[in-house]
Amino acid sequence: MCGIVGVVSAQPVNQLIYDALLLLQHRGQDAAGIVTQLGHKFFMHKAKGMVRDVFRTRNMRALPGNCGLGQVRYPTAGNAASEEEAQPFYVNAPFGLVLAHNGNLTNAHALKEELARLDHRHINTESDSEVLLNVLAHELERATRGVPLQIDDVFAAVSAVHRRLRGSYAVVALIAGHGMLVFRDPFGIRPLCIGRGADGTVMAASESVALEGTGHRFERDVAPGEAIFVTLDGQIHARQCAEAPRHHPCIFEFVYLARPDSVIDGISVYQARLNMGETLATRVISTVPPGEIDAVIPIPESSRPAAMEVARLIGRPYREGFVKNRYVGRTFIMPGQAVRKKSVRQKLNVIASEFAGRNVLLVDDSIVRGTTSREIVQLAREAGARKVYLASAAPPVRYPNVYGIDMPTQEELVAHGRTVEEVRQLIGCDTLIYQDLEAMKRAVAVLNPALCGFEASCFDGVYVTGDVTLETVTAINAPRQAAAQADSADEDGGGSRLTLPNAQEV
Repeated sequence: MCGIVGVVSAQPVNQLIYDALLLLQHRGQDAAGIVTQLGHKFFMHKAKGMVRDVFRTRNMRALPGNCGLGQVRYPTAGNAASEEEAQPFYVNAPFGLVLAHNGNLTNAHALKEELARLDHRHINTESDSEVLLNVLAHELERATRGVPLQIDDVFAAVSAVHRRLRGSYAVVALIAGHGMLVFRDPFGIRPLCIGRGADGTVMAASESVALEGTGHRFERDVAPGEAIFVTLDGQIHARQCAEAPRHHPCIFEFVYLARPDSVIDGISVYQARLNMGETLATRVISTVPPGEIDAVIPIPESSRPAAMEVARLIGRPYREGFVKNRYVGRTFIMPGQAVRKKSVRQKLNVIASEFAGRNVLLVDDSIVRGTTSREIVQLAREAGARKVYLASAAPPVRYPNVYGIDMPTQEELVAHGRTVEEVRQLIGCDTLIYQDLEAMKRAVAVLNPALCGFEASCFDGVYVTGDVTLETVTAINAPRQAAAQADSADEDGGGSRLTLPNAQEV
């Protein structure tokens, strides 16, 4: 999961892209980057860290031009520790291309070999986004064959890209001197939308909140398989470039990833979470008599709508029992289990009066690794809770996700290979209640019946692209595991890394 934005305007866009990235910061906290275009020249700044830390005044002044793109990075493939893998990526031929990508290619390893052997293109990082950029560059070169670029050539290139790529990808790219290209994988797994400002500015972004929060009018979602090309004067050209597109957005966007004030693929994220609360309430009532529950308490932030609906429907008080430190990042998207565990108590503090002597029902949006849940249950007990019931607005996460969510190995998933009772014992709550998978799908699908279905592989093990095997998961995860082992060896003094780091500005 990353956040991407692209802009074509008649005015300088550096501040606009920065503001949009702040609105998408929840989608990635590992690195950030912006590239702008002035004439035929690109200007880029990217580094590890949060948006507010990566970009200083001097960096913003060095980003001139009326079109550009940006990304906030959350690593799901490649080397999470490498600053070289921060996006956007650049390649100089043909024309000059820069690209930012949200998603995960499931055939990146095979494509990398293919690019070297057949296309004679060199890949310098472990990032699948660099692979994607070079596939696009090669297909653009084939489509134009040395003649001036035409709109039809752009769409022909994207059609060829769709035929070669597997996995999830929402993309914004700039073609030097020509315009902005936006496209989405044939299943529409990762979100992407487009809108306009009153001055004619065109913006594409991962979530509608980035448009609305910067004063732009949301127009529509980019359709699965569709490509949109925006010329430098703001003209929009769109074409379906996939042979058999089918709309299966990632259901985890509605569970946790997206902001509640976004609308994705015609579905209000907030309403989807309310609906999940409604179906979860049915499960709660069938498991724990409501009279035994003194208060319903959400685990901030994403679970609040579901918790409010549960409290309303079971007729018990809704209370805030945890206060979140907003200056600590989202623990789910922190790379590394040790960092994640350490941050839980820094992230949440309890309001002891809401727990003392009470039976409390804690509602979370999902339970992935179980580390955070175990810590939170312990916090509730230390605050004096008599009994701690835990309800998840999502079903058990039993399978690895390969489409851009950081749950790459089955061993990391607390529900994999375990019964609900075994998970309950590990977490330490008195009762554990999970959402029903089919009920959750129906609760979200009712908000847009036109969808073909959902990408819900982490819950049901069904991978909609049809190409995922255990070997695929292992190959995707291998570079990150190797990097983590190298980092661990460095920390223990048992290894070393030879690198050529970029000079850091002070």
